[in-house]
Amino acid sequence: MKLLISNDDGVSALGIRTLADSLAEAGHDVTVVCPDRERSATGHGLTMQQPIRAEVIESVFHPAVNAWACDGTPSDCVKLALWALLDSPPDLVLSGINQGANLGTEILYSGTVSAAMEGIIEGIPSVAFSLTSHTSKDFQPAAKFAQILVEKIAVQPLPELMLLNVNIPAVNWEKIAGVTFTRQGVRRYVDVFDKRVDPRGKVYYWLTGEVLEEVEPPSGLNLSDNVPIDVDMIRNNYISITPLQYNLTYPQGLNNLSNWEFQLP
Repeated sequence: MKLLISNDDGVSALGIRTLADSLAEAGHDVTVVCPDRERSATGHGLTMQQPIRAEVIESVFHPAVNAWACDGTPSDCVKLALWALLDSPPDLVLSGINQGANLGTEILYSGTVSAAMEGIIEGIPSVAFSLTSHTSKDFQPAAKFAQILVEKIAVQPLPELMLLNVNIPAVNWEKIAGVTFTRQGVRRYVDVFDKRVDPRGKVYYWLTGEVLEEVEPPSGLNLSDNVPIDVDMIRNNYISITPLQYNLTYPQGLNNLSNWEFQLP
């Protein structure tokens, strides 16, 4: 398959090298266009007020991989690849492997998920891969599953345009309990800002905090309670796959508001 790979951890990240190299070794046509530095938690930001530059990268990835480093956001990278750098569209857009989970409401901030989301905005099925640890450097199990999933999609294409948000537990391959399709949970944070004082006596704030997991999403999302929640499955060492779309319309909200009437002057 022809694959476009990006990330938000930057061109030097072990996760994207492991993913791109393993898929190239498996015989896929791999192109990498990713940020030239870490751009985590940038969401779906685009660069509008300055030019975007891309530099060919050599001697970083497998020799069969064509690679560029871009000074823009993850979404910039995918958009630039699809509209300027590639001679034809890829079969899949992949993002990752991210250093850290992208579960629950974290996907709204995630540069990893946003890079993949740019793919489906352009009509190309996409997959975001995340290793659920900020410290583990063993990306091989995640890359192994990525190969399995890409091969699965090659022979059994996705039934409609969607993004698969895949989180892989940071354990040995033998300890992975299985693969399950999930729905998005809720992740909130407590003690979000740490107030500090710099050497000049000026107050500043550092975004931090601890995860407070409220795993049950709001009602009215037209999702069966029988579908497990992503944050639950990761705790039990399952690989979590959550299908996503970019349409954020709230169906129950439309129903609840249907009887509102407005008298305009």
